[in-house]
Amino acid sequence: MWEQLLEDAPRFFGPYNLLFLGEALLNTLLLSYLGAAMGFAIGFGLAIGRHPRLYGVLPLRIVATLYVETFRRIPFLVKLMCVFFAFQLSGAQASLFTVALVTVVLSAAAFAAEIARAGIESVPAPQWDAAEAMNFSRWRVLTRVVAPQSWRVALPPLFGYAVGFIKSTSIASQIGVLELTYAAKILNTRGFSALLCFGTILVVYFLICWPTKRLGERLEARLAHRTAR
Repeated sequence: MWEQLLEDAPRFFGPYNLLFLGEALLNTLLLSYLGAAMGFAIGFGLAIGRHPRLYGVLPLRIVATLYVETFRRIPFLVKLMCVFFAFQLSGAQASLFTVALVTVVLSAAAFAAEIARAGIESVPAPQWDAAEAMNFSRWRVLTRVVAPQSWRVALPPLFGYAVGFIKSTSIASQIGVLELTYAAKILNTRGFSALLCFGTILVVYFLICWPTKRLGERLEARLAHRTAR
């Protein structure tokens, strides 16, 4: 087996295969980071809309809650298929990459909304009362009182879910999106060893996930240091 791997390695890491893997890596990074960033931004908006002391009017709170509770409970593959067929039925011309990106955004928004809600609710009630007594506007309460404190609570799980979304993008291969897992399948069908194909992808996933996790830990430690001071 090892002799076969050594024979296949020079061909596997040839320029054309590296370009193919590079395109798959770029798509994986875009799906992971762009999708998570857009979803987290929407999620924070949903969390703000759900809180009665910020901008949470009752109809908005009901819609936001239904969205969050629904999309958090649907598996990523089911959401991917629903988005895929929704585009098909609507007649909209969208690439498979767009379908996968929309799915990541919808999923990330639901999870981020729940994380942000927990962060907002971690702010003690007396601080809300003090801000209202000082006649702070809702925007000032959010930016001066709530956000600096809730960020410390929300940051660790947000990075945890970001790493999870990097791995979840592999499910996009089920509809034919060219990402790392799909690229490994294609190279395997071309005659390369499965150990070489998927072992390489495993290393690449580690090289993406580990720095992301370390970045989250460093930011968390920096916030904890500022709090201690």
